[in-house]
Amino acid sequence: MKIHAVAVQFKPRKGDVEHNLDRIAEALHQIVDEGVPADVVVFPETITSGYFLEGGVREAARTREQILHALAQRYRPFARREPLDVVLGFYELWQGKYYNSALYLTLYPEPSECRIVHTHRKFFLPTYGVFQEKRFVARGRNIEVFPTRFGPATVLICEDVWHSITGTIAALKGAEVFYVIAASPGRGFHGENVDNVAKWKQLLCNMAEEHGVWVVNASLVGFEGGKGFVGKSMVVNPFGQIVVSAPLMREAMVSATIDTEEIAIARANAPLLADLESGLADLLIEMQEIAAEQHARHRQ
Repeated sequence: MKIHAVAVQFKPRKGDVEHNLDRIAEALHQIVDEGVPADVVVFPETITSGYFLEGGVREAARTREQILHALAQRYRPFARREPLDVVLGFYELWQGKYYNSALYLTLYPEPSECRIVHTHRKFFLPTYGVFQEKRFVARGRNIEVFPTRFGPATVLICEDVWHSITGTIAALKGAEVFYVIAASPGRGFHGENVDNVAKWKQLLCNMAEEHGVWVVNASLVGFEGGKGFVGKSMVVNPFGQIVVSAPLMREAMVSATIDTEEIAIARANAPLLADLESGLADLLIEMQEIAAEQHARHRQ
């Protein structure tokens, strides 16, 4: 199966959810109007509000139903006949708590037919250096794989990817495409080279190659409080090769065709996932022992 994926990076207006939803709709309108091949359109982490909100998370947070309704209404005037899947990041209000979340939606011409396919709540919350997420949002509890019109997928948010176990869990659960959304402030500028961009390339390529999966990454751009988000969204194939990448720190839209038949080839060439599956029972015993030791230590 072939999936046409588009990654969009733009600078959101800080705290202005309605304006940013308009910008999302404008990007979708451009894709439809220009006939860009698109099955799934991916937007960055916290694209509806900007990232560094701190206490402003409470004002910017929306329920997932509110995001779906708002986007469905905006999409209707220019909707194409075929459904269109969208991944986007937002601050979410859910069951009385605030989360850094991602939605996977399917949009149809009729707003009442639009639906939420999946919600991912960021599992690993960075709280060090310039990051203070644990102060303002709750942690998600699951790394899930969900069915889409194009096969099994997962969504991960930024710091989730810096812990290799999340990709391993998603791959073991059957994900073939990883949608990774991020908001990564630039660090370590050396002319054309940026340290965290190099790190992101390494993380995404390693994750794709180790598990034999496609990775579609959309990363925020723009400045918030003197911190510049790098962008550089990219698509990586199951061989760990970057297929396309967006420019550094500029608004852009990039697209790639995902060929899911390449997954089997990549996994045959480098059967690392199969090796992991064969040793999983023993690894689980090791993990249970570690968990028991940590539990006993915390009780002391």
